[in-house]
Amino acid sequence: MSERPETEPGATAEQAPARAGRDMEERLPPSLWIRLLIYVVVGHLLAGFIYLLFEVGSKAQ
Repeated sequence: MSERPETEPGATAEQAPARAGRDMEERLPPSLWIRLLIYVVVGHLLAGFIYLLFEVGSKAQ
């Protein structure tokens, strides 16, 4: 037997979509992963640019 059966014992046909919805809530949609990746990359680029400005500014004095 598998650890996670597709239908639980005693489950009716009406409960099957509810289980599928619960599984969907446990996973993040791919579009959210892409947006998160873009925010992380852009955030690091912005932080690197600000760091570069401070480094160049400190050498100019």
